[in-house]
Amino acid sequence: MIDLARLRLLRELARRGTMTAVAAASGLTSSAVSQQLATLEREARVALLERVGRRVRLTAEGARLVRHAETILQAVEAAERDLAGDAPRGVIEIACFPSFAKARLIPAVIRTRARFPELQAVIHEMEPAEAVEALRDGHCDLAFSFAYTLVPRPDAAGLVAQPLLEEPIRLALPPAWRDEPDPVDLRRLADQDWIVGSRQADDRRLAERACAAAGFAPRMTHAVDDYDLELRMVAAGLGVGFVPELALQLSGATEVVVRTPAGPPLHRSIQALTRSALAASPMVRAVLSELVRPSATATS
Repeated sequence: MIDLARLRLLRELARRGTMTAVAAASGLTSSAVSQQLATLEREARVALLERVGRRVRLTAEGARLVRHAETILQAVEAAERDLAGDAPRGVIEIACFPSFAKARLIPAVIRTRARFPELQAVIHEMEPAEAVEALRDGHCDLAFSFAYTLVPRPDAAGLVAQPLLEEPIRLALPPAWRDEPDPVDLRRLADQDWIVGSRQADDRRLAERACAAAGFAPRMTHAVDDYDLELRMVAAGLGVGFVPELALQLSGATEVVVRTPAGPPLHRSIQALTRSALAASPMVRAVLSELVRPSATATS
């Protein structure tokens, strides 16, 4: 009989590549991971790993078992959800980036909780790459990701995606630019200090690529992750930056001048992601139904 916990470790090794990485993700020591996988080989009665130098890699049989593992583990998860019944109850773990969590997710969770008191949502602040990894690892049930028009992300293979929102990206300018007509030619900002994100690279790439299309490299001086902080810095005349519409709606920095960047429209596309075994989960459906309600979108 193949142990499911050991099967998960083998899947993690296929994803992460090293025993050390699997140990860090699983809360075990490298030695414990190695011992568990050795036991799995005895259970499977075939060699699943082979040593190459100081590292290990999957054998052909190991790779075949990983493919079966995806099917087996998703089936177990689906069975557990099915046995829980149709009513949304229990704990749903959600990974989400801050601006969407503030503007849309928290109001949706409040409405969901009012409708289904037995459903508890636990929110983890994560950038898209972290959220997708947490979803794949089973550490969360629902994740939210985004991609800019100039910085596309690869498809999240094996996950179920639901598009939620496409919002415009705007230019945030200091008060001195109040008389600047809309739209603004980015070349006018070639000698400005730019404010970009620090935790994830997509904000930086957006500024680089949009400005490159206008014929210059932006002088990226400040790196912050909180949009409200960025807008307060803009209001203080410390720089300029790109800001999504949702962040502008939440900010109290009223002195900021907001303009549309000239050229091809810039957007941020937001989507919800879950594992295929959870796509029909009552908990996931309950949260997503509140996020896509027309009245909810209009008032949030």
